[in-house]
Amino acid sequence: MKQTIITLAMLAISLFAIACKQTSNQHHESGIQNRPNVILIMVDDQGYGDIAAHGNPWIKTPNIDKLHDVSTRLTQYHVSPTCAPTRAAIMTGHHNYRTGVFFTIKGRSLLLERETTMAEVFKENGYSTAIFGKWHLGDNYPFRPEDNGFDEVLVHNGGGVGQTMDYWYNDYFDDKYMHNGKLEQYEGYCTDVWFENAKKFIQSKKDEPFFCYLSTNAAHSPYWVDDKYSAPYKDNDSIPNAAFYGMIANIDENLGKLVEFLKEQEIMDNTILIFTADNGSAAGNKLDGDRLDSFVKKGYNYGMRGVKASMYEGGHRVPFFIQWKNGGINMGRDINELTAHYDVLPTLIDLCDLELKEEIKFDGQSLVPLINGETKNFEDRMVVVSTQFSTDPEPWKRTALLHKNWRLVEGTELYDLSTDPEQRTNIAEKYPEKVAEYKAAYDKFWAEISPTFEEKPFFIIGHEAENPTTLFGHDWHSNPDFTPWAQRHIRSGYVNNGFWRVRVAEKGTYTFKLRRWPKETGLILGAEAPVRPALPGTSVTASKKGIALNIKKARLTLQDVELSKDVDSNAEFVQFSIELEKGETHLQTWFTLDDGTELGAYYVEIEKI
Repeated sequence: MKQTIITLAMLAISLFAIACKQTSNQHHESGIQNRPNVILIMVDDQGYGDIAAHGNPWIKTPNIDKLHDVSTRLTQYHVSPTCAPTRAAIMTGHHNYRTGVFFTIKGRSLLLERETTMAEVFKENGYSTAIFGKWHLGDNYPFRPEDNGFDEVLVHNGGGVGQTMDYWYNDYFDDKYMHNGKLEQYEGYCTDVWFENAKKFIQSKKDEPFFCYLSTNAAHSPYWVDDKYSAPYKDNDSIPNAAFYGMIANIDENLGKLVEFLKEQEIMDNTILIFTADNGSAAGNKLDGDRLDSFVKKGYNYGMRGVKASMYEGGHRVPFFIQWKNGGINMGRDINELTAHYDVLPTLIDLCDLELKEEIKFDGQSLVPLINGETKNFEDRMVVVSTQFSTDPEPWKRTALLHKNWRLVEGTELYDLSTDPEQRTNIAEKYPEKVAEYKAAYDKFWAEISPTFEEKPFFIIGHEAENPTTLFGHDWHSNPDFTPWAQRHIRSGYVNNGFWRVRVAEKGTYTFKLRRWPKETGLILGAEAPVRPALPGTSVTASKKGIALNIKKARLTLQDVELSKDVDSNAEFVQFSIELEKGETHLQTWFTLDDGTELGAYYVEIEKI
């Protein structure tokens, strides 16, 4: 009898434990399912002034305006003045310097392996994750979006369609893009493809939380779009670039369709929808003087100086709208305190109640207190923004320190935006104490962050995640000249060179195929590239014909090995075979022309045998 009572008691305890575990799991699953979805829309090169709701008298953006009216708007939201650095900061919550991303080319658009991305945080918290459009933080392992937390990936390569690493024949219409690591054909205009496939993903995940990063390459150059979008802006002397406005009009149309779709799927109310941009306007203005840093003489820039890549306000102040009805963020109000791109991840972690597996010390801070009306921790904030056209950062180079209405530019120019919003009058001599205060603050910032520059990004070759792999001249480490980042550089036989940082994953035999033209063209080393034709009914123009290069020799160095051979100009590539040891090294290649001129191989295909 006693044994029976003990057995029954143990059974009761076991059943209670199972029931508690099931209840706990149900609560956990219910908690995950109730979390908001997140759609982060990042448009390319659309500045603060390229929106009708911000006072632009010519552009028509009815759907962006509607979102503006029901969103919380960050009116002093600042980013890095160029693409990749901003994307690195948003994805990590770190200043772009800390992520290893200093510029858009020269091997400095590659996100360091140590970084934890927004997608990884969401994925670790039970979210499905996806990216559609532009990544621009590396196209090779371990930098690709699929290596950094994204389940579903549909992207073009590089920083824009038509760049060196993108599929050679892409022209925005009916292009081939990378889908989960494989090149696939798509129909339609690029922006339409991103939005339509994002909606398919959202529909498949609408019953579970998802994070969708919808990052358009538009309105980045080249300015190609269907004429029906650009036609309303032609023949207007006040508009510098009708096609640029047309690309934004297409984005606006897609945004409207997305919002209606979310409502039809009955998930709009519990979706955090963010609309923002990566840097200042690229083509909405013409400047009077310097192409980046001067004053606007044509177009609309919200009264700001400078454009994309500028250290002045027009280069880094961009729109940021956030809307979430179930979270009470739908009131149509402005937040005027200083905010930045590296605040986005901490904010979303807070809003979505996400947990971090490892503690991360963010450079940014959650904006939830600001959204709730608490300004205490933001009143005396300083932000540093910069884009450096080099492989290694230098103190104050093309840098602005921001504090309230004050701006210290390159450590020497001081502006008070409350009286001089266009930054026309340098008042550094009038306020030497302000200059000294801000320079001391910057010195402290630099002393803390500059030691992190020691870690470098390395392409990993011979790894099962990507073998073979192709390296691109876009990512050469090269100073002071620019690297060949666009097709036009390849066509013209751009004379430059640099090295790639490479980590050999495994000891073994590797083949290196040195190419002048990308593999998909089938062109021989000595060929001229044919003209890419114009596309009727669009702003797509014909390319220039590529020039022939009379390449005589090829050379390659890495791991203290140097190999060279004569070139058969009728071959597509020159191949070398090398025994490599595991470890880090520099890879550099040379093509020698008949006149003795040397340049690097624009494409190098590497495979571990």
